[in-house]
Amino acid sequence: MARYSNEFRERAVARLLPPESAEVSRVSQEIGVSVATLERWRAEALSRPARERAWTAAARLEAVIATAAMDEAQRGAWCREKGVFPSDLGQWRESAMAALAQPEEARATPQETRQDRRRIKELEKDLRRKEKALAETTALLVLAKKLEAIFPAGGDE
Repeated sequence: MARYSNEFRERAVARLLPPESAEVSRVSQEIGVSVATLERWRAEALSRPARERAWTAAARLEAVIATAAMDEAQRGAWCREKGVFPSDLGQWRESAMAALAQPEEARATPQETRQDRRRIKELEKDLRRKEKALAETTALLVLAKKLEAIFPAGGDE
């Protein structure tokens, strides 16, 4: 039986619950977890209070956008309806702004990403080669010690 981390479960369940409300079969295909397991996780999540449920990044961004034009009273009503603290909404807004404020040159270009992937593959290939060589050397040393134990160097033949 596969074991999944709590974070993985929360992300999967967050996609199944509002505001995203994705279909169970689609989420099952995308993440490779059976439909029955996802339905059980969703039922467990629905048994908990709404404030304890996780929100996906896309759902948080949609919430920030939806509440941006609202006044304080409307935002408070929306938060009560969705089971979100206004302070959480503020944190989501700040994190979205921080992510958008990153300078464009700090992000990797597709060409740099491709070069990095190629370099990682080369390094992994080199590492595998060296690990095989090390394993072979270790095996030879073990065999040499066993041979020395069977036929001592100072013995007469």
